[in-house]
Amino acid sequence: MRLSRYFMPILKENPKEAEIVSHRLMLRAGMVRQQSQGIYSWLPLGKRVLDKVNKIIREEQNRAGAIEILMPTLQSAELWQESGRYDDYGKEMLRIKDRQDRPMLYGPTNEEMVTDIFRSYVKSYKDLPLNLYHIQLKFRDEIRPRFGTMRSREFMMKDAYSFDLTMEAAVHSYNKMFAAYLRTFDRLGLRAIPMRADTGPIGGNHSHEFIILAETGESEVFCHKDFVDFDIPGVDTDFDDVRGLQAIFDKWTSLYAATSEMHDEAAFAAVPEGERLSARGIEVGHIFYFGTKYSEPMGAKVQGPDGKEHTVHMGSYGIGPTRLVPAIIEASHDDTGIIWPASVAPFDAVVINMKAGDTACDATCDAIYAALSNAGKDVLLDDTDDRAGTKFATADLIGVPVQVIAGPRSVANGEVELKDRKTGARETMTVEAAINKLVG
Repeated sequence: MRLSRYFMPILKENPKEAEIVSHRLMLRAGMVRQQSQGIYSWLPLGKRVLDKVNKIIREEQNRAGAIEILMPTLQSAELWQESGRYDDYGKEMLRIKDRQDRPMLYGPTNEEMVTDIFRSYVKSYKDLPLNLYHIQLKFRDEIRPRFGTMRSREFMMKDAYSFDLTMEAAVHSYNKMFAAYLRTFDRLGLRAIPMRADTGPIGGNHSHEFIILAETGESEVFCHKDFVDFDIPGVDTDFDDVRGLQAIFDKWTSLYAATSEMHDEAAFAAVPEGERLSARGIEVGHIFYFGTKYSEPMGAKVQGPDGKEHTVHMGSYGIGPTRLVPAIIEASHDDTGIIWPASVAPFDAVVINMKAGDTACDATCDAIYAALSNAGKDVLLDDTDDRAGTKFATADLIGVPVQVIAGPRSVANGEVELKDRKTGARETMTVEAAINKLVG
C-alpha cells in the first residue's frame, strides 16, 4: 500500500475528548472515527488491525473444536420472552418494533438465538458435544460509554456457545475455551489472568474473566504475582484430553485471583505479602458455564444413550475484538505512539522514502516494496513528499514493527537503515540483506 494513495487521516493534536492513551492514539492514528456517542466507524488502519485480531481468535476457536456460524444483529423479542430475560435485562437492551409492530431488539448477546438454532436441529446425544461461535456486532445502551472502543455502545463480539449432555461434559467444554483463551491472548501479545467473576445478567454459577493489567483498567483486581510467569498452553495442546485440560485449568486457578466484585479480603490476606498483586485491570474475555438456564425454559433437549430425553448443559464464551484493540495499545505504547505486536500490526514493515522524486530513492524503495509484497508481507510505502520529521513521526505513531529508511546517501552506497519500533535499535545493511531479513 502506497501512503500517497491510502486513507489514513492523521491528527497532529491530541483530541480533547480522549481520556485514555488508547483512545487518544486510535484517533490520532486515524484508526477510528466517532459517529455518535459510543458508536464508531473503523477506518482502514484500524480495520486492518481488527481483522488480524479476528483471524487469531478464529484460529484458536477452530483449533479448540468450535464451529463458526453467523447470527443476525436483530432478534425477535419472542425468544427472549421465552427464556424469561426480555423484561429482566434492563435499559441496556435496545428495544424496537418492525413495520408489523412486532417487538424486536438489537442483540446484546445470543444465548436465546443459538439455543433456538440448536433445538431446531440437534436431537441426539450422538451429535454432542457441539460448540457454535460467531463474530458479530452487538449493541448495549451503556449509560456512560467512554474510553473510545474500550467501552462503546455498539461493539464487536466473538461469542461461542457450548452444548453437552452432562455437567461433566460441559465442564470439559468450559476447559477447552479456558485453554483456548490463554492461547489467544498470548498470541495477541497480552498476558491475561483468569479471575473468578460475577456472572451478571448472563446468569450461571461458574465464571471467569480474563484480565490484563493496565493503569487505565476499569476496576481493581487482586491476584498472586506468579500468574505473570505461568506457561501458556502450547500449540500441541490436545483439546480432547480431558485430564490434560483439567490440569491446565487447575494450575491457572490454583492461586488467588479475583475481580473487585468477587474479592475476598481474608483469602487475599492469606497470600504472602510479597506475592500479592493489586492493580487496575481490563477485561478482555469472559467465559460462563450456566447449565440449563436457557435450555430448560426453551426446551433444548436430546435423546440420551438411555433412550430418554435430557436437557442439555450450556456455556457461553465471549471475547470483544473491538475492545481488544485498545487493550493491546494500553499494554504496548510509548510517548511517540503505538507499538504493535507483530501478530496484529496493520503492516509488517513501513518503507520510508526520505526523498520522494529522487530517481535512486524511488527505485530502491519500489524494489524493496515489491520484494516484500511478493513474499506475502503487508507493506506500507511512505512515498509522500512530507518532511523527514513528519515521516518518522507518522511511522512511530502508527506503530509498525519495522521501519525501512532509505535516503539518498545510504541508497548511493546500496544500503538502507532498519529501525525496530519497539526497541528503537537501528541497523544499516545492504538492500539485499534487508529484504532477506524481513522476508526470512
